[in-house]
Amino acid sequence: MPPLSQWYVKCSFGYLLLGFTFGALLLAHKGQPLHPALWGWLPAHIEWLLIGWVAQLALGVAFWILPRFWTEPRRGNVTGAYLALALLNLGIWLVTAGTVFRLSPWALVAGRLLEVAAAVAFAHAVWPRVVGRDG
Repeated sequence: MPPLSQWYVKCSFGYLLLGFTFGALLLAHKGQPLHPALWGWLPAHIEWLLIGWVAQLALGVAFWILPRFWTEPRRGNVTGAYLALALLNLGIWLVTAGTVFRLSPWALVAGRLLEVAAAVAFAHAVWPRVVGRDG
């Protein structure tokens, strides 16, 4: 597995840990109220599990499994994939901060735009590696 895929997978498991921890706290809060402000973390819990864990794990595995070039460098220009990793994580944390701390709605918009930019950067980086059966 290439180092970039390892970073995607490691980050995704970090978000899995965060998401499950806050999910367990929210579930425990339903049975025994802990703190009323805990429900403010529900959007972060959803963001961490859907975008942080699932999407990031999918991107890491996709980068690893997509066909490689036969010439050097084997995976082509991976700058866009590295940029996508940074943009995606920055977007996740901006959306999390915007929802939990009730920042300006523009923080949520900016976070989502960063996540979309990450998807575009990743697609741009791996698109040349997507080939048909004929080569």
